[in-house]
Amino acid sequence: MSQDSRRARPARGRPSRPAVRRGAPALARQLALRVLERVERAGAYADVLLRALLGRGDLSAADRAFATDLVYGTLRWRGRLDFLLAQVLDRELDKLEPLVANALRLGAYQIVLSQGRTPPEVAVDEAVRCVRAAGAERATGLVNAVLRRLAAEHARIALPDAERDPLGHLTHALSLPAWLAARWLEVYGAGEAVALAHASNGIPPLVVRANRLRADRDGLLWELRGRFPGAEACRFARDGIRLGRRGNPALDPAFLDGRFTVQDEASQLVAALVDPRPGDRVLDVCAAPGGKATALAERLGGDGLVVALDRHARRLDLVSRQARRLGLENLRCAVRDASRPLSDLAAERGFDRVLVDAPCSGLGTLRRNPDARWRIGPTEPARLAETQLAILRQAAAVLVPGGVLVYSTCTLLPEENEATVKAFLAEAPRFRQLGPDEAPDEVRPLVGADGCFRTFPHRHDADGFFAARLELAP
Repeated sequence: MSQDSRRARPARGRPSRPAVRRGAPALARQLALRVLERVERAGAYADVLLRALLGRGDLSAADRAFATDLVYGTLRWRGRLDFLLAQVLDRELDKLEPLVANALRLGAYQIVLSQGRTPPEVAVDEAVRCVRAAGAERATGLVNAVLRRLAAEHARIALPDAERDPLGHLTHALSLPAWLAARWLEVYGAGEAVALAHASNGIPPLVVRANRLRADRDGLLWELRGRFPGAEACRFARDGIRLGRRGNPALDPAFLDGRFTVQDEASQLVAALVDPRPGDRVLDVCAAPGGKATALAERLGGDGLVVALDRHARRLDLVSRQARRLGLENLRCAVRDASRPLSDLAAERGFDRVLVDAPCSGLGTLRRNPDARWRIGPTEPARLAETQLAILRQAAAVLVPGGVLVYSTCTLLPEENEATVKAFLAEAPRFRQLGPDEAPDEVRPLVGADGCFRTFPHRHDADGFFAARLELAP
């Protein structure tokens, strides 16, 4: 296709506009555009901003779900949408102001990937209206022309082939930033990288953890099947229940009663890897929003103590609220920066178990946080590894002899995982990494010959997690 043939030209005369119902769906699209524009322009977190904006409005449940799909779908497939838009746009997309670029992406998502839910002419019309409502009247002609051209031509635009051009396929068909596509190809090879990217664009399952202090997993599963017909026991996590991929468990009566917590299976298994015993003192140094800290407190059965740390008081309040809802009286919170000394927390006695669920790039959770792929740059993992190692050093200093230190991340890059553990062990000779035969039964199937715990979206339909279990010599 020549450059000239790719240029969008405004249609002659007044474009015809289909009759569409005004009101809530239009407001949902405008809200989605606000989120997408702020994610790109200001680095906002899509889930946090979307939750805040939905909480201020009075959209119906259906329109809230529509807005959510528009935001997450557009972010998941931004790489493919940008590739397709480039074929019908006479300038570089990233040279446009974020509002206009994201209006084009939002319209393109509905045209190309809505599976017929939104007629193309409606998607074009609504994108123009969104831009106009945002005060960018000057851009309405461009948005109209480009999206009309895309609606007419997208089915004939070929995407890069996985066998002939794996990097192009990962980048333009499966919507990974080029640096991450290249890194996954290097680490996993073409076939595995493509499977991982496919899975990372899927809709994740809704998974909950039964509060073993207030509910039996099997009894809770039987109850939840009445409200979530597809509910089933998790494959590995003994307290886990998969509810399907639609719904809002946080509104369920059993959630409000404190009988379960929403938590991915991989995250539940990190708490299983810590394996606290009744009477233990347990430290979670990066605890917010509290899924693992509360899981550890439940596993203690009321006999022992969990101390949950986070450097941000507002985030730590999320942990406290979860603990109150779940009835966990053995969980204490403290505002601390875990990269700095923690010795005062162990003035009388150290901790038997310490969890370092380290701040990381989050690239194993792209299904749940699709904006992470566009926010994280190629130098970020190495920078994060320095922080991760600093936190490990401080956490190790408060562990009792014979105690267990678990290091975990929700990313899939070796520089944040194996390399960080190796660097720590090189400077801490009194620690050893526990082998696969020393792993708790619940997680042993997911622990490799090197002693590392790993989960993958395409293998386990769970978030991508890494963890290593280390022991301090007696």
